Amino acid sequence: MIESLLGSKNRERVLLYIHGRKEGYAREISRFFKTDLSQIQKQLERLETGSILYSRVLGKTRVYALNPRYPFLDELKALFDRVLEFYPEEERERLTMTRMRPRRRGKPV
Repeated sequence: MIESLLGSKNRERVLLYIHGRKEGYAREISRFFKTDLSQIQKQLERLETGSILYSRVLGKTRVYALNPRYPFLDELKALFDRVLEFYPEEERERLTMTRMRPRRRGKPV
């Protein structure tokens, strides 16, 4: 949707995912959007280099989140809030759902 503004569809996906879920890691984001892992990793590295994201290691996983010290953080959040308004309701709910613990075995989806 704002790919031309950000320069890359995957960059938009990464920022939208992290904005919606507050944090994420490369494999999780690539599975969510069914895209190539290396492209997501490249965008995460670029966004971290630009100080838009920061990362921390959680076990063996590098988890990324929006950098609270980024000078345009409020504007970036407002932009992605507005972008989410144009997504279909089902996609928006799936994107902002933050279920972290596994589902009980045998429980229907």
